[in-house]
Amino acid sequence: MAEGDTILRARRRLAEALVGQSIAVAAPDPRGRAAGIERLDGRTLEAVDSRGKHLLFDFGDLVLHSHLGMSGGWQVYERDARWRRPRSAAWAVLSGERADAVQFGGPTLRVLRASRVAIDPQLARLGPDILAPDLDLAEVVARFRGAERSRALGDALLDQHLTAGIGNIFKSEACFAARLDPRRRLADLSDDDLRAVLGAAREQMLAAVEEGNRHRLRVYKRRGPCARCGGTVSHGGQGDANRTTWWCERCQV
Repeated sequence: MAEGDTILRARRRLAEALVGQSIAVAAPDPRGRAAGIERLDGRTLEAVDSRGKHLLFDFGDLVLHSHLGMSGGWQVYERDARWRRPRSAAWAVLSGERADAVQFGGPTLRVLRASRVAIDPQLARLGPDILAPDLDLAEVVARFRGAERSRALGDALLDQHLTAGIGNIFKSEACFAARLDPRRRLADLSDDDLRAVLGAAREQMLAAVEEGNRHRLRVYKRRGPCARCGGTVSHGGQGDANRTTWWCERCQV
């Protein structure tokens, strides 16, 4: 699943390619037509925003909401360039003066009235974006303090209502950086522990925004001994969705 760093990189790429331009909109795949995205055809794209794992395209009084889930993706091509996938598979094609932005797949593609965004059930319940420039870390810690105290740290980090943007990769990487066992209950963690793991997630994800695929992962899907202490790296499912977490048995306590 695309995490907050991937979405922020996509937002920058999409904004650079299309913002301020009149956009021709097409929906080759029936999923895009069902979402009604052709209502946006000919409108000017005023901004692209990211909220955790969500992208919002501002077309004035209408907003295109995209969530990529496990398999979706936005690709940007120069006009008339060859696409890596068939046009018929594209859910949305946004064409500007010099580039085409194409969404393939994903669980969410819909058009909202701008006046409804602030009260939309999917968006209004999101916690603070872990990558927001003005993030108040104390507010996020307070949200974690208000969560079910028996909940495991790794599971809580994935809760987009507590903080938006962290996924399976940086859940594991942040716990590793903070030397915290992701299986520990929230009740057993101090505020300093929570600040450490949330701060690590933010720092690592911001680095990944700039480094992309060059960003080094230390524990996620690691085969072999821990890169820090040589201990055993284990993995297991957490939470109702049984999402896999990776951790070192020796140096994460």
